[in-house]
Amino acid sequence: MGKLLRIDMGAEGGPRVTEEPLGEYEGLGGRGLTSAIISKEVPPDCHPLGGENKFVIAPGILSGTLAAMSGRISVGCKSPLTGGIKEANAGGQPAQVLARLGYAGIVLEGKPKGDELYKIVINKDGVEVIPDSSLKMLPNYDLIEKMKGEYGDKISCISIGPAGEMKLCAASVACTDMELRPTRHAGRGGVGAVMGSKGVKVIVLDDTGMPMREPRDAEKFKEANKVFVKGLQQHAVTGQALPAYGTNVLTNIINEVGGYPTYNFKEGQFEGASKISGETEAELEKERGGEPTHGCHRGCVIRCSGIYHDKDGHYLTKQPEYETVWAHGGNCGIDDMDAIAKLDFLDDNYGLDTIEMGATIAVAMEAGLLEFGDAEGAIRLIEEVGKGTYLGRILGNGAEFTGRAFGVERIPVVKGQALPAYDPRAVHGIGVTYATSPMGADHTAGYAVAQNVLKVGGDVDPLKPEGQVELSRNLQIATAAIDSTGMCLFIAFAILDQPETFQALIDMLSAFSGTEMTADDVTALGKKILDMERDFNRRAGFTSKDDRLPRYFRTEPLPPHNITFQVKDEDLDQVFNW
Repeated sequence: MGKLLRIDMGAEGGPRVTEEPLGEYEGLGGRGLTSAIISKEVPPDCHPLGGENKFVIAPGILSGTLAAMSGRISVGCKSPLTGGIKEANAGGQPAQVLARLGYAGIVLEGKPKGDELYKIVINKDGVEVIPDSSLKMLPNYDLIEKMKGEYGDKISCISIGPAGEMKLCAASVACTDMELRPTRHAGRGGVGAVMGSKGVKVIVLDDTGMPMREPRDAEKFKEANKVFVKGLQQHAVTGQALPAYGTNVLTNIINEVGGYPTYNFKEGQFEGASKISGETEAELEKERGGEPTHGCHRGCVIRCSGIYHDKDGHYLTKQPEYETVWAHGGNCGIDDMDAIAKLDFLDDNYGLDTIEMGATIAVAMEAGLLEFGDAEGAIRLIEEVGKGTYLGRILGNGAEFTGRAFGVERIPVVKGQALPAYDPRAVHGIGVTYATSPMGADHTAGYAVAQNVLKVGGDVDPLKPEGQVELSRNLQIATAAIDSTGMCLFIAFAILDQPETFQALIDMLSAFSGTEMTADDVTALGKKILDMERDFNRRAGFTSKDDRLPRYFRTEPLPPHNITFQVKDEDLDQVFNW
């Protein structure tokens, strides 16, 4: 598909750039490639911020082609937050651009001996690794403006903010969208800290003069893409709900079913949910000259990302996602949409995972640092992180670290990573995914909400343990495969409900590679990736005890259903028994 670009940041005499064929990694992309390299090349017991860890960036198998929705990029490393393998992915332009530049992946290796900070510039003429101390501690928005001034507006960028430079465990990696704003983040697991440990502040990509990637069978590819797009446009979720209201369409839905974690996972419904719902958010955006329907990369047909303006009609941030609105909203008892949008902007600018930071602030509220509902106080806490104060560094290392620092008993994490926006007591299938995913608590790893709540591709009762293990298993396998293609995970809604849309995806993969693929091949790819990831975690010291939710989810009933998480430990241990 392309070649690997290796940059040894710790080489004698300065960073060393080499290129090599994919070799044994041939045919892999996205999460498949990042997890394969980390599993094979990184010592599982290494320090995540040391020179032995590697930071891998990989576009998907279909990125850089005309395939709709193929703009996701994966980053992988050993996580400083979980201590295990990590893949986080993001939208934006970099996947398409990097793939068209001919690279299947970038591998940052080693560690600079001094405190020099670097920018990496990649275009059709080659690769430059340039020391640039003027970039130190720049927030993401200022950094990208500086890069535009130096390299023009035809670029796309992958960058870290101050949090990544400070090597905080909640640090994200930012990717620019079509307007060259650093709004799309590979957020989870502290991946920004690992990029920071390599001394790399920003990677500037310019594919000017480079052609689209061409499939082996262009006609078959074109026809399959047409069927694929039609399926997405005709599905109620991908063709109507997401374009109209963005991912935050879920707020009213999840609140209604009693699975909306409120006040640090104490309750399942939030009284102020309607004030911060996707419907309310979209109306605000339209009133102020923003836009609820927007694509984060060229080729996106779902267009769920949106633009949010402040009260004066000026750009504030991208449309805050459902998880962001929940994390800084209901979970913290905050029902002020503008305050949540400001928190989203600050997280993006400093380079922080919005889920981890929202969960952290709620833990800090439980510890008594703030009252639940204190929006101004929450903003001040995120600003502390950006400044790198002592308190800010505690908060910037995530919910578990903060909970320990302040003596909080109820800390909603698995493998050190904060739970996202669905309470596992009311949505049992997502609880299985949180507990067992190699990534730590992660809704995207196996989105059981689809069947538990939305009834897409099936119907499994969210309040009962029956069927949840099989549901999570199948979705974790499918997700690992989708994460390798470069496709947005939201295509899953249509491919779960529409066999012809799933077949169109398989046909695109076949036409691109010139090798006839089947649904069984997609399943085999997903299993292979999960096997690699779990093997790394085993060698890093993880056991079945790490595949568990915090105990209080089994002992504290969640209002309004007043039930606990019911899936037995012995059943959780069967998730990966193929």
